[in-house]
Amino acid sequence: MIIGIGSDLCDITRIEGTLGRFGERFTHRVFTEGERRKSDRRAARAPSYARRFAAKEACAKALGTGLSSGVFWRDMEVVNLPSGAPTMKLTNGAAARLAAITPPGHRAIVHVTLTDDPPLAQAFVIIEALPETGGA
Repeated sequence: MIIGIGSDLCDITRIEGTLGRFGERFTHRVFTEGERRKSDRRAARAPSYARRFAAKEACAKALGTGLSSGVFWRDMEVVNLPSGAPTMKLTNGAAARLAAITPPGHRAIVHVTLTDDPPLAQAFVIIEALPETGGA
């Protein structure tokens, strides 16, 4: 069952301007070390950050809190599965909120899709609860 859906559209030029104006002050406030490392090594740095920014906003919406109720920027990290598909790693307040909205006897899976077509970046997040299966 779907327990959360969120989407966000982000202006890449706004992120580019914020990177130019605030640099590490912005990136260290919003992004995890892993996200910074991945985005900083890309030639298209601003679109990479914009996609991740949109994913964090979409995830916060899917959690039903936005960036409040103990959910902070760095509690949500865009990571890749072994297949290369993006997903979200949730920690601290975001992980607690995910646990609170996941029905008993279920496990949550966070589905993420990211795209950009300058000047816009977009993300969708769907949180799915699947029944736990018995056995190992």
